[in-house]
Amino acid sequence: MQQTPSAAMLQNPSVSFVTPADGAVVTSPFVVKFAVNGMTIKPVGDMTEGTGHHHLLIDLGPMPTGEAIPMDAQHKHYGKGQTEDTLTLAPGVHQLTLQFGDGAHRSYGPAMSKTITVTVQ
Repeated sequence: MQQTPSAAMLQNPSVSFVTPADGAVVTSPFVVKFAVNGMTIKPVGDMTEGTGHHHLLIDLGPMPTGEAIPMDAQHKHYGKGQTEDTLTLAPGVHQLTLQFGDGAHRSYGPAMSKTITVTVQ
């Protein structure tokens, strides 16, 4: 039996940065765009299985599965389902981690995260 693309994606859900690329040199402010495969973006409060929204962790790595994602300057929440933002960061090397979380801001863990490094001029 052949799997449909959506069924195949559900086996290996993932998040990714559309832009910037890992290792990019950017000028602040700069645009970041996010994507998710194998899950559906839903706003805060929607607890449907297989759904959630993006969080951007600045100069931090992925969060453990089930841990609540803090609300502070290093943890940006996109609870309305946003898939892009404009960031203003100080010059230097920065680590950006895209972390998918559920409707209660709980992390789906390292498997649903992606970390890149950018250099801000």
